[in-house]
Amino acid sequence: MAESKTVHSPLVTYASMLSLLSLCPPFVILLWYTMVHADGSISQTFDYLKQHGLQGFIDIWPRPTATAWKLIAVYAAFEAALQLLLPGKRVEGPISPTGNRPIYKANGMAAYFVTLATYLGLWWFGIFNPSSVYDHLGEIYSALIFGSLVFCVFLYIKGHLAPSSTDSGSSGNIIIDFYWGMELYPRIGKNFDIKVFTNCRFGMMSWAVLAVTYCIKQYEANGKVADSMLVNTILMLVYVTKFFWWEAGYWSTMDIAHDRAGFYICWGCLVWVPSIYTSPGMYLVNHPVYLGTQLALYVLVAGILCIYINYDCDRQRQEFRRTNGKALVWGKAPSKIVASYTTASGETKTSILLTSGWWGLSRHFHYVPEILAAFFWTVPALFNHALPYFYVVFLTILLFDRAKRDDDRCRSKYGKYWKLYCEKVPYRIIPGIY
Repeated sequence: MAESKTVHSPLVTYASMLSLLSLCPPFVILLWYTMVHADGSISQTFDYLKQHGLQGFIDIWPRPTATAWKLIAVYAAFEAALQLLLPGKRVEGPISPTGNRPIYKANGMAAYFVTLATYLGLWWFGIFNPSSVYDHLGEIYSALIFGSLVFCVFLYIKGHLAPSSTDSGSSGNIIIDFYWGMELYPRIGKNFDIKVFTNCRFGMMSWAVLAVTYCIKQYEANGKVADSMLVNTILMLVYVTKFFWWEAGYWSTMDIAHDRAGFYICWGCLVWVPSIYTSPGMYLVNHPVYLGTQLALYVLVAGILCIYINYDCDRQRQEFRRTNGKALVWGKAPSKIVASYTTASGETKTSILLTSGWWGLSRHFHYVPEILAAFFWTVPALFNHALPYFYVVFLTILLFDRAKRDDDRCRSKYGKYWKLYCEKVPYRIIPGIY
């Protein structure tokens, strides 16, 4: 098995890896409990834990039930079947550091529409009530926490015993290997890509499914859906639709092409995405806010605009690369830098770096509208409680860290050409500020 150096996040030290491994699962449960049973109040949950201590926390931790495991198993099997069976265009991923080029089947958009149509159809015809997902949400999260930890252990063992490609190897530290992962492109057989399943078909798909679930639950509880919930649900669905429309482009991003399949990525997508990313909608179920038509439309339009700009940033760069720098950018010939680099095997190759359009504003400008979009689908909750905004804060930290890691990787890869690029595009994320 090939040895490979693990790229560590500058914001995550060895000690903080251990703390993340231990603190993430309890936080998921505390967030669910606070949203659903403590009126969304952090202070109310804190007072409860202060009064009852560790036993109080043990008492509020929901036990995984047969119903929870059944719901997860059916959902996972359904998404795995769609990933394998639905037709799709053959897409080649970027060449890996060891010279491998992963091959994908781009059927995410079809899987997305089939999933939502099936879910809504089951509800419409009275076969299955999505409200039961909300009613068992704590048990589902608890089952996901433990089940996903076992899954990450499986990935660790597989990386040692049966890696899918030469893009694998150990750092020599069991904690780092478990946290960051052993393999870049783990697969079961030749066709079932594990990271596509965890990141896209389970994690991102669950975001859309739960957004619809929260909306239906509020409707069944109150006989109507508040405009705040409608804005939240529509914006989340627009964002997830954008993701699956652009899924093939996602396969070239840091998540897939550079970050390995370990706790950081896989447990995060299997547990953190369904619980944390959907939390503003979870809060709104029991806290309907009536914004009024005018304010609701303002927030909706602002959110859709941010999602569109985020999409257009990625589309612009993708077209630039697809046409080898010949596509027009904002109606003009693009400004670019031709950068050469040396692969791990010693081969010299070239890349083109876009320095105009959205990518001339800052090196990671696409993170700005992404953070703003998250704010706009959260702001319908207003400001009675801070917890609904946890995802916005988390996303900001995540993307700023990711921008720093990407800059470090590109600086190591391109050397003097990256220095030239940073001189032409001096700001990392926010133009004129950072």
